Amino acid sequence: MIQEPTATTSVGGNGEPRIDLWVGTTRVTLLGTAHVSRASADQVRRLLETESFDAVAVELCPSRYQALLDPEALARMDLFAVIRQGRVAMVVASLALGAYQQRLADQFGIEPGAEQRMAIAQARERHLPVLLVDREIGVTLKRVAANLGWWRRLELFSGLLAALVSHEKVSEAEVERLKEGDVLETSFAEFARDRQDLYRPLIDERDRYMAARLREEIEREGHGHVLAVLGAGHLKGVARYLTELEPPPGTGAAPGHPPAQTGGGDDARRIIAELERLPPPSPWPKVISWLILALILGGFAYGFSQSPQLGWGVVGDWILITGGLCALGTLLAAGHPLTVLSGFAAAPLTTLHPAIGAGMVTALVELWWRKPSVGDFGQLRRDATQVRSWWRNRVLRILLVFLFSNLGAAAGTYVAGFRIYDQLFS
Repeated sequence: MIQEPTATTSVGGNGEPRIDLWVGTTRVTLLGTAHVSRASADQVRRLLETESFDAVAVELCPSRYQALLDPEALARMDLFAVIRQGRVAMVVASLALGAYQQRLADQFGIEPGAEQRMAIAQARERHLPVLLVDREIGVTLKRVAANLGWWRRLELFSGLLAALVSHEKVSEAEVERLKEGDVLETSFAEFARDRQDLYRPLIDERDRYMAARLREEIEREGHGHVLAVLGAGHLKGVARYLTELEPPPGTGAAPGHPPAQTGGGDDARRIIAELERLPPPSPWPKVISWLILALILGGFAYGFSQSPQLGWGVVGDWILITGGLCALGTLLAAGHPLTVLSGFAAAPLTTLHPAIGAGMVTALVELWWRKPSVGDFGQLRRDATQVRSWWRNRVLRILLVFLFSNLGAAAGTYVAGFRIYDQLFS
């Protein structure tokens, strides 16, 4: 019979829950922390001072680790690459999470993630390896989006945008949730609380992923004692998944003693690959885009078959409506005059090409004519929390130009389509 890792649960001196278990020959200490509690940071420091560890694992992915240790990293992003690669929505989501943290810092004088910083600092001081065990935030957000219908996806993105510029104080209930989870979870709490389609990729999958990453690191490096600093809300889930990862035959041991050897590596790697896999995009958006294109081009052809005057009339309507609404969106974003003109010129063509959006053209033109300054990047996180600053900060204005011109072009596609078929068949 295979012996599962044995676990003991206790509570630290400051009330932080702790679970100790064996994974193969490795002892793992899971420390549940509150991400807005100074006491949790003190408990992490005290634990590393009083007990001997060979490695420290933190609830961070590489990008969040970089943002935590280097808050100015966002200021060095390559806007050209962001626009070309279609990562504008991801940047906006990152800004929303940063804005939420800024509200916490302003209201309570608490910088979320203090216990993670403490764990990293103490590990470096003791020359211990730091293990990043959380899943990349970009993968998590994409899996969240893939679990939703288009309407819920729009609702979620709208909620993120609202969180960016909200001046409401963080409620005591939200602070209590932060003590049990983390900033990422609490930012989506309104949506995830009663919705399994959000809970699974946002919380449960990450529990499973972190357990697998711990197993993988233990299998590869053979650490003797690992401290894992996790949000208290992840503690039971990670412990459960650690014990569910099946070790290979021959690793059993007498009850109450550590198993003879580490196992479960292949299973852990399989789980990591599975949870990092991005779901294939739904074919329907492309199908609908190509269908709209076929209808519009069919309308043009039918118009010219009736008379050249009618044909040029519907083409003219298409150009004026799609170009005009895209230009209007760009104007509302306070784009440069030449950016507005580029939107007017680009929209009639980009709306006929499902793979290219008008926002990509207008954002690149705006970036060319109004290059952001060092100060714009430096103030990015704070300016993102103020509505007026979205039109003043050049980085944020480029994002607005991208979003508003795309919305204008999309609206123009439907308005022009109905207008054309009204002309042709009325």
